[in-house]
Amino acid sequence: MEAAEDIKTQFSKNLFWDININDLDMEQHAYYVVGRVLDYGKWDDWVLMKKYYGLDKIKKTALNIRSMFPKSLAFIATITHTPEIQFRCYTFLQSPNRPWYF
Repeated sequence: MEAAEDIKTQFSKNLFWDININDLDMEQHAYYVVGRVLDYGKWDDWVLMKKYYGLDKIKKTALNIRSMFPKSLAFIATITHTPEIQFRCYTFLQSPNRPWYF
């Protein structure tokens, strides 16, 4: 496993624009890292994350993420061969847009 400090600096800069990357703990903030990479990451970010965490840990983490873009959910469900309904974010989907009736 590559050192967390080396991995953090290799991620795309847009992923962690709102935090100090030096304060990011790859183990303690795994939900944050996995969620950001799935929703906003590029393919290289996915490869780095998979290299660091492994697919099994990514799956376990993603199963408990509260919100995720539909495309991200479809991707991780397909990659891990897990039905979307098993993901926590699937059950917490916001209500669909409905037309306004006056």
